[in-house]
Amino acid sequence: MGTELDPAHPPTAAIQLPTASSALDRHIYRALPAVDRVEAIVSRLHDSIAIGIIQTGDRLPNEAEMSESFGVSPATLREALAQLRDRGLVETRRGRNGGTFVVNTPVPTRDAVAAKLDTYSVADLRDIGDQRSAISGMCARLAATRSSEENCVRLRHLANELKDSASSDQQARFHSRFWLELSVAAQSRRLLALELPLQLEIADLLWTPLSRQRNIAAISDSLHQIIDAVAAREVDAAESRAIERIQQDSYHLIDEKLTLAMTRSAEGN
Repeated sequence: MGTELDPAHPPTAAIQLPTASSALDRHIYRALPAVDRVEAIVSRLHDSIAIGIIQTGDRLPNEAEMSESFGVSPATLREALAQLRDRGLVETRRGRNGGTFVVNTPVPTRDAVAAKLDTYSVADLRDIGDQRSAISGMCARLAATRSSEENCVRLRHLANELKDSASSDQQARFHSRFWLELSVAAQSRRLLALELPLQLEIADLLWTPLSRQRNIAAISDSLHQIIDAVAAREVDAAESRAIERIQQDSYHLIDEKLTLAMTRSAEGN
């Protein structure tokens, strides 16, 4: 039975995600490639807020710290923050306890996500799944040898919160955070650096309902199976269960793309 999605989106402040680890924080604000850096900063922070890595009420690092971390000039950073203010996502407060604070969480529209999915071919979606399997599968293997009891507690919290979430934007946040926390549990900075952009790219694609709802209970159960294997130090089982979950995600995305294409074709006839 698929879980019914609540069309109403409760306030983001009600979503209690675990605090981001310092390892994850470092990767959010890491240096950017030499492209349109304003747009790159806006995209990085926008998507990080959207999937709950940076939450409503959080204060961003000060401008000097962010400029240095992103590898940009203060003027470039200020332009990016101005765009985020214009979108109503952050506000800058003056005074002793001032700074730039997150004040809103963007929720993707169905039309925007459908348009984004159109930009991917079936081969692209399969390749994303292959990349996720390689990265997250190895994270699961390493987590089965390196994780702490605290890591497993955090992972179980996220899997449980996913099951209890009533809206797709909440589900996207808890699901993405699960895979990021699995990377943290693997204790590999390079794998975490690879996992973050993947989650920023696919969260809205996986969780915005386009043609069908997802079986949230089954997905949560599969995440618990990964955790069980990690906690039991079953290296091969942890990897295989992670890859099985990712393959199901890939099948879902490909099915969504093909279903949308057939629906549009039928409507055009």
